[in-house]
Amino acid sequence: MIKINKVKTNSYITTSKLPDADYVINPYIGCPHKCIYCYAEFMKRFTNHKEDWGDFLDVKVCDKPINFSKFKETDSILIGSVTDAYNAYESKYKITQNILKSLIDCEAPIEILTKSDLVLRDIEILKQFKKIRVGISLNTLDDDFRRITEPRVSSTEKRIKALEILKSEGISTYLFMSPIFPYITDFKAIVNRLKDIVDYTCFENLNLRAAYLPRVLNFIKINFPDLLESYNKLYLSKDNSYWQNFEEDIKEYCDKNRVPYKMYFYHEKIKKK
Repeated sequence: MIKINKVKTNSYITTSKLPDADYVINPYIGCPHKCIYCYAEFMKRFTNHKEDWGDFLDVKVCDKPINFSKFKETDSILIGSVTDAYNAYESKYKITQNILKSLIDCEAPIEILTKSDLVLRDIEILKQFKKIRVGISLNTLDDDFRRITEPRVSSTEKRIKALEILKSEGISTYLFMSPIFPYITDFKAIVNRLKDIVDYTCFENLNLRAAYLPRVLNFIKINFPDLLESYNKLYLSKDNSYWQNFEEDIKEYCDKNRVPYKMYFYHEKIKKK
């Protein structure tokens, strides 16, 4: 059961420290996707919710119009940094849709990152923007794996189809391959499947910290017991050689196959004894 609340906010827009976004817009607090690896779970420290992350959603309500005149043409705005702006409840509340309508004349480039094919509902709105791109997160072609790691998101095929439709309508698209599960995610198969329907591909490795470290390790223990030792080595001893080699493999493969890409790999520093 997901607890839904409506909360007042003075603004949907906040400044960002992300490498590719000057501002972020998060129409909701929390995310109902219940992904077992969700890095945004850290937000719970600031929300005062007693429910587990994934079991609550605050619907932001702002009575003030968005003042986009302050944005420069060189600014970048990301919709959906610590929530999915197209989570299932967006179909009812339409907060994201209303935000997009208010931003149509904005000169700054807009970026949307989602795991939902619900973004197709707003395709006619998206086509009115001068500079907009839509990214869809995907880390597997195996929907059985998706069901146990991302239980409340659109299926793998629905997300791929969404990218196909967006691309066919002239909207810039990209794949955000995240998070890459060590020894499980087949990045070459995903790239080959989607390379003709995205303008570029972003790669992000599976970072495990805080509460989701034991949760994911337990998931591996139950579902992929033969990989547990490798995961323990990677995440408990912080041996980065796997990720360093993986990153080089990605770069070499993409360069060889002329696949535009961006790397967002994060390597933990190995602690000195």
